[in-house]
Amino acid sequence: MSGERPDHRFQRTSRLTDAASFGRVFSKARRSRDNMFTVLTTENAGQEARLGMAISKKHCRLASSRNRLKRIVRESFRRHRAELEGLDIVVLNQSGTHLADNKALFDSLERHWSRGRANRSATKDNRADG
Repeated sequence: MSGERPDHRFQRTSRLTDAASFGRVFSKARRSRDNMFTVLTTENAGQEARLGMAISKKHCRLASSRNRLKRIVRESFRRHRAELEGLDIVVLNQSGTHLADNKALFDSLERHWSRGRANRSATKDNRADG
């Protein structure tokens, strides 16, 4: 891993690692859904964006397909991590997602990240008004 830049790796601090963190996102989340993914977002106490995934076997039977989806979600998250700071995010797959091409998956996630940023901005604006 000598040629890899450490700031682009998916580090432990960028992950939701325990059941309590996932539970907090599931209970307080703003949801964004399309035919490929459901993305749950909630603000976290820290500055760094954190990602969790629930890529289900029910919607995607083959392990290789689930792993492909996870790689794409992680890569898209890495590209937008700075814009998503302060959010905890959980991504769930919908049925048929494994049949989509990579571009369609990246485009879908891009729309979800935009919605997450917009929701965070709206929440901050509401707090400033109150």
